[in-house]
Amino acid sequence: MKCPRCVQLIHRAAAGCPHCGFELSDADAMFGHDEVKLRSLTDAAGLFRSDDRDRLEDVMEAFGAEFPQMFVAVYTGSLGEVANLRQFGFWLLNRGVFEDVAVEKPNEAGVLIVIDPDSKAAGMSFGYMLDPFFEEQDSFDCLSRAHAHWLEGRYADGILRSLGYLRKVLRKRCRQVRRDPEKYERKVATPVALGDLVRKIRGGHRPANLNEEEVEP
Repeated sequence: MKCPRCVQLIHRAAAGCPHCGFELSDADAMFGHDEVKLRSLTDAAGLFRSDDRDRLEDVMEAFGAEFPQMFVAVYTGSLGEVANLRQFGFWLLNRGVFEDVAVEKPNEAGVLIVIDPDSKAAGMSFGYMLDPFFEEQDSFDCLSRAHAHWLEGRYADGILRSLGYLRKVLRKRCRQVRRDPEKYERKVATPVALGDLVRKIRGGHRPANLNEEEVEP
């Protein structure tokens, strides 16, 4: 995984970033210490029309049906400085309680797309359970598929393109796992200690260690 602040590679079992010292508490100081209840499609920026929401929700539901162990979420809103986008995605995937997501799908198995239209930036974060199945380039490629649409203000179309490419990536990984299961079994071994960076926040809540990629529309 990458540190949400300095973007250096760190081990997913690390208590904090050994390069810059970033921990979840640092994100809490910026965005709040409490859990946040929200839906998997939260349009705080008001970017989507009613038909956009319907299309997105249909595709997100189909995504969850095709990959029942995981879920995808979308958040739009003004976050201030662009530099905080990665940290916000990390924080929301740790603090978020997605009310329309089945409890059997933990945040560790979530993929979160964040769009800040004011700073013209977007990012993708994913929980640590997915870390063995995503390569660094995958998140960037997913967001790049949306770039031209977002430049034109077609945010829903861009997200649909991103999710379409993400499904292709996951299908490819599924084939690779079937061909070489032992390789991925080694990768998915649970860390001995997750530490503060991905600690359980409250009883019954599910934290998420994650990787992020960011693009500017």
